[in-house]
Amino acid sequence: MTELDALIPIKKNEINVGKAVPKSIFDAWGNLLLVSGTVIKDQQQFENLIENGYYSDRALDYSDAKSLPTVAAATITASAAKPTPEQNKETIMLDLDSVHWFVGETFYLQVHDNASIRYTVKLIGFVKNKSILVSAPMVDGKVALIRDGQTFIVRTFPGKKAYAFTASALKSVFSPHPYLHLTYPKVVRCTTIRQGSRATVKIIASVTVGIPEQTAAATLNDLSMGGASGIIKRPLGQKNDTGVIKFKVNAAGSDEFLTLSIILRSIAPTENADEYRHGFEFVDVPTQSKLILSAFVHQTLADVD
Repeated sequence: MTELDALIPIKKNEINVGKAVPKSIFDAWGNLLLVSGTVIKDQQQFENLIENGYYSDRALDYSDAKSLPTVAAATITASAAKPTPEQNKETIMLDLDSVHWFVGETFYLQVHDNASIRYTVKLIGFVKNKSILVSAPMVDGKVALIRDGQTFIVRTFPGKKAYAFTASALKSVFSPHPYLHLTYPKVVRCTTIRQGSRATVKIIASVTVGIPEQTAAATLNDLSMGGASGIIKRPLGQKNDTGVIKFKVNAAGSDEFLTLSIILRSIAPTENADEYRHGFEFVDVPTQSKLILSAFVHQTLADVD
């Protein structure tokens, strides 16, 4: 593969357990995972391919055995599905035609020259190679004034992927309903967030654990969908104590307050003898809180690039 090849995410209805894959499958870096004609042996391999697999948009296929790397395809698939801890994300560039967004998808527009200004809009549709149509940005219930040519960093976070591209305002339309034309991007950056990926943060939280209850302020240093770790000035509770953590995140320009059930998994002194690092596992996270956490983690990791 070359860097110019677009990668198309595999859909569930395109492959099946016990059947041969119709095309060669690659990982997010363009490495060959399975050659076309290889039979998917079990459900785990199927799920790994759905999570990590892509087709190339090239007509050329890798059905010739000479094209295979020296490592067996099954071994490559296994290693791709089990990334090292430091591999938080995979980033690739996709042609917009390879991205499958739905009407109504939430887009977040960040003003290019003023990062503090952000708008939340909905995807209406697009005209290929012409423009993307989104609902009008709003401020306090009123249509925001967007000048033609104003540039935005556009992000969206469906599922386990974060997409980003740069676009400019082509034209604001006010009748019969307000909406905005954005320039059609040549490529879209796609970042796949690993399930255990941890975003580096600095968030003040209130933690309550144990019986009788003990409460203290913590400075969270990293955050994931499954938990967090942070610094507290004294040991709080004991390992496996249950409790509650409360903190605020800004997900795409909107402040959200989270109250999550936790299990205290670890306590360890830091280099500063007066502080202790605590590790918390989130349990029984409500659906709405999962959505907020997902948006925040995706956004934070995507913003690092």
